[in-house]
Amino acid sequence: MLNETIAAIRPLDDEAVAAARALQARLTKPTGSLGALEALSVRLAGLAGACPPPIPEPAALAIFAGDHGVHEQGVTPWPQEVTAQMVANFVAGGAVVNAFARQAGVAVTVVDVGVKATLDPADGLLDRKVRAGTRDLSVEPAMTREETIRAIEVGMQVAEDLVAGGARALLTGDMGIANTTPSAALIAAFTHADPAAVTGLGTGIDSETHARKLAVVTSAVVGLRAEDPIDVLAAVGGFEQAALAGYILKAAALRVPVVLDGVIAAAAALAAHALSPLSAGAMVAGHRSAEPGATVALGYLELEPLVDLGLRLGEGTGAVLALPIVASAVRVLHEVATFDSAGVAHK
Repeated sequence: MLNETIAAIRPLDDEAVAAARALQARLTKPTGSLGALEALSVRLAGLAGACPPPIPEPAALAIFAGDHGVHEQGVTPWPQEVTAQMVANFVAGGAVVNAFARQAGVAVTVVDVGVKATLDPADGLLDRKVRAGTRDLSVEPAMTREETIRAIEVGMQVAEDLVAGGARALLTGDMGIANTTPSAALIAAFTHADPAAVTGLGTGIDSETHARKLAVVTSAVVGLRAEDPIDVLAAVGGFEQAALAGYILKAAALRVPVVLDGVIAAAAALAAHALSPLSAGAMVAGHRSAEPGATVALGYLELEPLVDLGLRLGEGTGAVLALPIVASAVRVLHEVATFDSAGVAHK
């Protein structure tokens, strides 16, 4: 599935891009007055190969959950049991992202791709566990290559199923106590940034914990000898980052926009980009996370975030909040009159 998906990813359609640019120039507004929304609408036309592109509704959010062996290094004060507890909260509809999703009309699917605990079956929860948590990346590779590919293909299958079920936009979500540590390591590895520039405070850790976290990230990146993107993911990543990378790649192959959430999604997007640079055409940066690694990753991917609200919750919250903006950018091409049709004088 991995090789077939990568082979299916194509460049943006030049004719659709040109048509969208020409249409934007004829709409009843000054050219460029919608700023980043105009560029986004043009890119989404190129992704779909049609002008105007489909309005990205309905949308589906997949929250990939996993635990991390590096938790043992004291990189977060939160107990590992919180991952499973929050998965139950998502399924029950009680998390922040559930409230946002209800407001935006977004369907939520939770995927256990690597939670350490055994979870009770529930509606809206998919058991796709590759392993009960990763190994400690500060001691050994977090995953084997085989496990990493399995996790990537979990994400691909979830994306394929959601699009087959009618989703016209995919949103990224994640849950995993300590998962900002592997995300920082991945971002440093893929962008060659200084670990200190990409290792943030996560859930709000103190300076002593941050120092431990930075030491772990620095050691992992300095000792990394892998160059193949899958081997990098295996060495310092997590099951949710691998699954999200597959989810993003499949969205690109299906020519469906994928709205990225925060730093975990940004790390996964770098892995997807390393496997297929063309996949960036499907990526929409929902927001600028307060985690510094997210800004570094988005800059590397040349993606401009739609909003900056100082968010650092994860779960998919920023992606859900950004969805109406994405839909509005596309709706302009569908519904706004041209100067000629409206009888409005052009300059």
